[in-house]
This record gives sequence, C-alpha cells and structure tokens, in this order.
Amino acid sequence: MRRFSSVTILGLILGYAFLYIPILTVIAFSFNESKLVTTWSQFSLKWYVSLWSNEGLLSSILTSFEIAAMSATIAVILGTLSALAMVRFGKFKGRTLFSGLISAPLIMPDIMTGLAMLMLFVATEQLIRWPSHRGIMTITIAHITLATAYVYLVVKARLTDFDASLEEAALDLGARPLKVFMIITLPLIAPSLVSGWLLSFALSLDDLVIASFLSGPGATTLPMLI
Repeated sequence: MRRFSSVTILGLILGYAFLYIPILTVIAFSFNESKLVTTWSQFSLKWYVSLWSNEGLLSSILTSFEIAAMSATIAVILGTLSALAMVRFGKFKGRTLFSGLISAPLIMPDIMTGLAMLMLFVATEQLIRWPSHRGIMTITIAHITLATAYVYLVVKARLTDFDASLEEAALDLGARPLKVFMIITLPLIAPSLVSGWLLSFALSLDDLVIASFLSGPGATTLPMLI
C-alpha cells in the first residue's frame, strides 16, 4: 500500500484550502445582511429572496442552462462520431485536415473564435438570409464548435485504450455493427461521454467572450449579465 509523507499531505491540504476557502467565504457572506463583504451584521436570507424576485437574472440563468444543455448534447454526438472516425477508420483522405479542424478551437483564443463566428454569420446572412438575427441559436452553434473539440479528445483517448477484441467477438457471433456499438462499445465508453458532456456544459455556462460577440436581444447569458 502506498504511503504519503507528511509533507505531501500538508501540501495537499494547503492546496485544497487555497482553492476552496475563498469559495466557502463567498457562500458564508451570501447570508450576511450587510452589503459590505468586510462587515458581518447578522444572518439573513434577503439576498436569496431578492434573487428569486429578479426576473432579468432568472431569465439569463435559464438562457445559459438552455444553451449549455443543447451545446453539450450535440457536442457529445459530434465529438464521439469524430473520435470514432479517427480511431477506427485508420488513414483516409483528408485525415490531417479533419483532425486540424476539430482541434483548432483548442488553441484559438476565445476572442478570435467569437470574431470569426460573427463574420461567418454576417456573411451567411447576406448570402442566404440565415441566420436572420443573432441570439440563442448562434451562441449555441459557436459553443458546439468549441465543445466538440474537448469531447473529441476525451472520447478519442478512451477509444485508443479500448479492447477491440470484444467487438470482434460480438461480430463473429453474428451481431450487427449497430448492435455491437449500442450494447458493447457505448456502455464501455459511457464514462468518457459523461465527462465530455459535463466539461462541455461547464465551458458553455462559463463562456463570456464568444457569447458577447454572438448574442442579440433576448439572449443575455448569466456571465454577460454579471
């Protein structure tokens, strides 16, 4: 059994304290009646009462969750299909270009991604009259583009270590490829799909820069409002 030294344990405690004590402090002072964060007056729930009566804030929260849920779900589907293509199909024409296009959002600054997507939507609006306005749909498309890259990396890492003999055995026993994928492949890579979905959801929920470029009337997300 591996043993940790006292120095390692102390460093671990200090690291977690550095990360979580500020968060716990903010939570504690959210129950402070005073508006000053440096002065504790008395315990109160009035700020939470004010929160639930703030229609603009609640609307932005619902908008953020709607965008995050849609973008995370679609990103998981596209990222999984992309990972399957890269891992299972071997070398194919355009493989390098395809891999570069998927991974590009990972290394591009958010401001560049937001500006590029804005220019794209402006150009398509002039050419084919779509999208007619910028709002939830345009933000969702941009977040899907960003999140797909993260899901792709997570799922690809799982598929690389995947024991392909399980699928081969099922195929030899007469199972169809679709059934093999649904019964064997999908359950085994499910943890990576859940991880990719949660990561995509968090990225979308936290985004400010890209949403600022692509938002419109009625599409104010929580980070933008804050």
